[in-house]
Amino acid sequence: MAAISLDLFFAPIPELNALLVKREISAEDLVRAFAERLERLGPRYNALALPLPQEAIRKAKRVDQDLKRGRLRGPLQGIPYGVKDVISYAGQPTTWGAKPYAGQVFDYDATVVKRLDGVGAVITGKLSTVELAGGGGYRYASASLTGPGLNPWHRTHWAGGSSSGPAASVAAGLVPFAIGSETSGSIITPASFCGVTALRPTYGLVSRHGAMALSWTLDKLGPFARSAEDCGLILQVIAGKDGNDPGSAGKSFYYTPQFARAMKDLTIGYAPVDFTDHADPSARPAFLAALEALRSTGVKLVETKLPAFPYGAVLSMVLGGEMGSIFEPLIASGQVDQMADPSQIAGLKTSQEVLAKDYLKAMRIRRRIQEAFSGLFTQVDVLLAPGQPGPAPRADADLDAPGPAAPEGTPPGLQGIVPAGNLAGLPALVLPCGFAGGLPLGLQLAGPPFTENTLLALGREFQGRTDWHKRRPPGVA
Repeated sequence: MAAISLDLFFAPIPELNALLVKREISAEDLVRAFAERLERLGPRYNALALPLPQEAIRKAKRVDQDLKRGRLRGPLQGIPYGVKDVISYAGQPTTWGAKPYAGQVFDYDATVVKRLDGVGAVITGKLSTVELAGGGGYRYASASLTGPGLNPWHRTHWAGGSSSGPAASVAAGLVPFAIGSETSGSIITPASFCGVTALRPTYGLVSRHGAMALSWTLDKLGPFARSAEDCGLILQVIAGKDGNDPGSAGKSFYYTPQFARAMKDLTIGYAPVDFTDHADPSARPAFLAALEALRSTGVKLVETKLPAFPYGAVLSMVLGGEMGSIFEPLIASGQVDQMADPSQIAGLKTSQEVLAKDYLKAMRIRRRIQEAFSGLFTQVDVLLAPGQPGPAPRADADLDAPGPAAPEGTPPGLQGIVPAGNLAGLPALVLPCGFAGGLPLGLQLAGPPFTENTLLALGREFQGRTDWHKRRPPGVA
């Protein structure tokens, strides 16, 4: 195997693709190097659920044959990647991160895996997750078959949930990109804590067929990668109509940065208190610097606020009702008691008590939320907020412990944007934006449904003016 430089483990997809197409490196050598790195370093962060080196090398050899014959399949051809272990890969365990499902094997690939395989991307491993993607709520990061997700920037801190494995693996250069999932924050949070770029697509744009269901009307799959451009290239492959997913929007996505709107034509709504009073004091200088970097792109920043709804309560009711139905067999069988976190066990059991009238009331309010956001997006093109108000907590912290409170009378800002965005099915892009105490911070940009190209163009412009997305965790070799 040819030697692979450390720089290549942190290279963006277009750079890796150019080397493969020019045959300056073989797909087999690239995949072998990443597969070995994932298997060697993945356990350091409790990020690896299942290594797949032999299958990956076989696929890489086929990619090399195609490249030799000039059969080019796009920028992901020959690029290694991983998937969160809620996504099925035929013939291999898909544990959903939970002891009751440790031996679960499906005989088919998830649609996202099929689509990536179709363009020559090479899966090198399954990546860790919080048990059942966090369904039921969990109090400690250790709620996972693989142990607490550890942050590559400092292993005493959490990688974030529930897509801890994808975020940590991209941050540590174990895979060039990964596919994770979000129901309410599971892409936004780990991407922010680990300092990587990630995209939560519009609800229905990416098929969930073959992925664990936690909430039929909230679940989404999306990419973690090095840059906004990488996310656009990945989304173009994994998006699209799928009759096997009843929630499919029936739409395709084409990454078209050449047709992006001028930055001066974009109006971004934000709440200044999110970057000051609501932010962790250690994070405020970095957030304010990131705001100025965003302002320098030429966009117009205007103060705004979210429509007044009880977003958290509505999302909890919708999730509880759907989760309770999905996991009824697990709970009724008593196997739920095998799970690691008592809070999560209790939350799953409580989901059996959700009343139909309360679920339906929540869904009616949800419709009003969607209409209110349609109105809000006639005034602004994009919403901006911190991905999280501060850096990652310690991996052994009580996640239920309340954070620092803002001074009494402080406006709420856009604090409800994560549950609101998931209820309304909005796309969101996470961008690394600086550090606090040596740990990464992230911004999130949310837009109307199916405006991923606008978000990606804004992200690309921001990343062209900053280098936070290029930083590497210290000591990762």
